[in-house]
Amino acid sequence: MPRAPADPEGFIRQHTTPIAPAMVPELNLWLAADYLPIWQATEDWLEQQNVDPPYWAFCWPGGQAMARYLLDNPQVVAGKRVIDFAAGCGVATLAARRAGAATAIGNEIDPVAIAAMRLNAEANGLAIETSAEDWLAGPPGGPDTDIVIAGDVCYEREMTARAMAWLRSHAAKGRLVLLGDPGRNYFAAEGLEERARYTIPTSLQLENRGFRETTVWRVLA
Repeated sequence: MPRAPADPEGFIRQHTTPIAPAMVPELNLWLAADYLPIWQATEDWLEQQNVDPPYWAFCWPGGQAMARYLLDNPQVVAGKRVIDFAAGCGVATLAARRAGAATAIGNEIDPVAIAAMRLNAEANGLAIETSAEDWLAGPPGGPDTDIVIAGDVCYEREMTARAMAWLRSHAAKGRLVLLGDPGRNYFAAEGLEERARYTIPTSLQLENRGFRETTVWRVLA
């Protein structure tokens, strides 16, 4: 299990800056303006403290697409309980609350990501909850909620298989399950229903391209 540095909030403030994501100008998030410095800053932690790479410092296309979809379609989450799996910086969690969700929980097993989500919520004057539980290790269909959202979870074979099985377990309970994906290596559209599609500006350092076409899907049981 990843461990947090002594002062995660101080590290975040030192190595990131408030930035409005390209597709979600309504929100300001503590994000890395450049790829290399923050990655280098975590090298010692990675070796000595089992700290995860700083994925939370970037607003990935799947999360941006999900956030844009919820802000443009607030009726989807208005008055509902929402959980955001592998929430990263929390952009979709925050968008759910901004769109009128009754509650929104951002989930990450990386404690630095949890700290980043809390800072981002504070920066936008939004009240969210966070969870550091490993939801994939829990019972299928848990925790209890109305809506499940997730973005950019299909980047590794095993992670994709486990995450998709978990998402479908929620769909099997009649819940709305939404997935944002920019065509990651292990993504497959089988059993999914397209809801929206966006062309999202991306960093050449992170994505090797200037734009990624990203789709919000409904996951079917």
